[in-house]
Amino acid sequence: MAFVPTIVVLEGDQTGQELLEEAVRLLSPDVIGLPLHLVRYDLSLENRRATSNRVVYEAAAAMREHGYGLKAATITPEGRGDVGSPNAILRREIDGTVILRTGRPLPGVETIGGITAPIAVVRMATEDAYEAKEWREGEGDEERAFRTTYISARNCRATAEFAFRLARQMGALVFGGPKWTVSPTYEGLLKEAMDEAARRNPDVPYDPQLIDAAYALLIARATRPLVIPCLNRDGDILSDLVLALYGSIAGSESLLIAFDEQFNPRVVMAEAPHGTAPSLQGKNVANPLAMQLAAGALLKQMPDPEYQRAGAAIQEACLQAVAQGVRTADLGGTARTTEFTDEVIRRVKEKLAVPVR
Repeated sequence: MAFVPTIVVLEGDQTGQELLEEAVRLLSPDVIGLPLHLVRYDLSLENRRATSNRVVYEAAAAMREHGYGLKAATITPEGRGDVGSPNAILRREIDGTVILRTGRPLPGVETIGGITAPIAVVRMATEDAYEAKEWREGEGDEERAFRTTYISARNCRATAEFAFRLARQMGALVFGGPKWTVSPTYEGLLKEAMDEAARRNPDVPYDPQLIDAAYALLIARATRPLVIPCLNRDGDILSDLVLALYGSIAGSESLLIAFDEQFNPRVVMAEAPHGTAPSLQGKNVANPLAMQLAAGALLKQMPDPEYQRAGAAIQEACLQAVAQGVRTADLGGTARTTEFTDEVIRRVKEKLAVPVR
């Protein structure tokens, strides 16, 4: 087999690291029947401090070289002058453009509002509020806080184009948008990119809405699959809400995607959308579902159909295990972390043993 991908495994902290190892178990050649190279980088808080974040830059360089990353949840220290968030460095260093999080119904888990269709939030990964310059002037009641932010036409266009291509794949409606009426110059840049993408993709249904209207109409419109392109901060908030609608944040993976000049994925880093859950560390009770869905999603991004099939088998096996009642405590079950993984492995092997016709 000519294509043997390398996945950069970014190790993390506390339960984040434990769940990463459960996802890596699914990537064994004994499970998926395909070779993989795994190269590991220790992004634990201890090692980030010890290397002054050098290891984060090295991991980003490896992802630029190999194209794929699987990241554990990591601790972001709160103290000023500490090593900060590795996520910000990784996004910047691989030129990550969008963060994709897709809420989907979990079998047997009650959704809010009876939602049955998936909702994908395509969030601008950089720029906007999270790269703002901030300062204060004055004192007392006259003190004022300022900040300057920016967004680029390039990132707006990539976010919009990816949203329309994804909507075509999902059979979804491109829905929502920024607050372009209040901010026609700044937020209007994304709206203009969405309108241009709609003209380039006339077969994809398009229903632009102001961000506040998108929140208000979300459940009513979710009778069909939705794809929602967002500015960075809007998408950060909206994706948390969307995932919660499906009953558990553990039911979705998160993908950071960098594009080439034709807006095709060039680097993909997959991770769980949740944190390190320190209270669950060492207890073998945390839910590995999101990390395992992330591993499956990463394989599905690869160009070889055999790896795509293996990724689909992992994701299907995860959801079918939940449907059959093999669930961790957060989903109302009794399965231990490793027991859930064992069941998923069994199902993946069964699926991949069936010849493709």
